[in-house]
Amino acid sequence: MTGTTFGTVISRETVAPRGPWSAILTKGQVLTIVDIDGNQAVDFLAYDAHDAARAYSAQATLQGQGSVYLTTGSVLRTNEYEPLLTIIANDVDRQDTLGGACSKESNTLRYGYHTYSQHACADNFLAELSKYGMGKRDQVSNVNWFMNVPVDPDGALGIVDGMSAPGLSVSIRAERDTLVVVSNCPQINNPCNGFNPSRAEMIIFSGDAG
Repeated sequence: MTGTTFGTVISRETVAPRGPWSAILTKGQVLTIVDIDGNQAVDFLAYDAHDAARAYSAQATLQGQGSVYLTTGSVLRTNEYEPLLTIIANDVDRQDTLGGACSKESNTLRYGYHTYSQHACADNFLAELSKYGMGKRDQVSNVNWFMNVPVDPDGALGIVDGMSAPGLSVSIRAERDTLVVVSNCPQINNPCNGFNPSRAEMIIFSGDAG
């Protein structure tokens, strides 16, 4: 999946455990996210590159597809119901839209005040958004690639061991120029990263048929 399937490789970067990353995809380009070492959650935001108010909306996306999970063919939509990105390949059973992003506040609530100083996805997102003149109020709902969040019949959510493995990936095509922002999740208090955050790789392809 990470060869020449999606055209020429434009860039290839490894995101360190707990680290942030961002890029602007032009329409038609493909981003492949690789879980290098396995069982690593990759939190993800997306915005129209020319109008940040048109951001990924979990509500519009889920309404459009009638499922709380993402898989091959799922379209990530803006709050105006416009397509931002389409999943064109996916090595795992399903991708999470419900688990949210860890923060100092949520860590403290869930795991105790001693966790407040721990680095969190919200910190990574704010660091990357600031590069584009954006701030906390611009942070929207996020996708959690490779994170396993089952939904019980009574509606309760859980965060359990991931379904990924070393080298598995997901590929998304930009349907418009799109700013994508990643937090390679730092969480160590639940099993979303196997209690040991690891690396992720970001490969941008040209998206042509070559």
